[in-house]
Amino acid sequence: MRLLKRYFNDFSVLFFSQACVGCDTPLVDGEKLICTSCWYHLPHTRAHADRQNSSARQLWGRVRIEAVTSYWYFREASRVKRIIHHLKYRNRPEIGTEVGIRYGKILADTAPFNQADIIVPVPLHPKKLRARGYNQSAFFANGLARSMRLPVAENGIIRRRATESQTHKNRYERYENMLKTFEATDIDSVAGQHVLLVDDVLTTGATLEACASTLLENGAAKVSAVTLAKAL
Repeated sequence: MRLLKRYFNDFSVLFFSQACVGCDTPLVDGEKLICTSCWYHLPHTRAHADRQNSSARQLWGRVRIEAVTSYWYFREASRVKRIIHHLKYRNRPEIGTEVGIRYGKILADTAPFNQADIIVPVPLHPKKLRARGYNQSAFFANGLARSMRLPVAENGIIRRRATESQTHKNRYERYENMLKTFEATDIDSVAGQHVLLVDDVLTTGATLEACASTLLENGAAKVSAVTLAKAL
């Protein structure tokens, strides 16, 4: 049976070759979603090892947050952008899980992230969730959870109103756009807990600020944040 399965997989690869979502080169045996070269060469921030990293500094004075880290740097016309595009817009949520598993292994050995009690992903508005079919941040959160052995409260907070596009807004306009957007719905799961807040890309920090504020206002003892990437 195992041999038959291997032949079937080889046959599938022959006619439906899978490509790396980062650089589009064909994947070889043992590679999954992202090729070995991309895993090695992608721009890792290593921010988890620096409590004063640029992601953390971006939120200083805006919300009480323990620590912030991002796995990769996000640049235009980059492999990271390609990966995130596949994750969000090409129906490849499993990318989030795979990256989360990888980064979770690192964070499991890194304080204060390994002192968290529960993971809460940043939610999508229900209309966007229906259109996309999944929340990419929730898949990233579940990958982190598998490596860090933490529970996930996917509905710890909800997005109760759709916000306007943030693309052409400045920092203050983005903050105003996010006010009163989120609501804590699973208060019992976050009360008194160190919450690990998870999102896909950190840009101005307005979304993390609003979500962290909501969690703290509803009884979370501490909030740390992890994003898949940080925009430059």
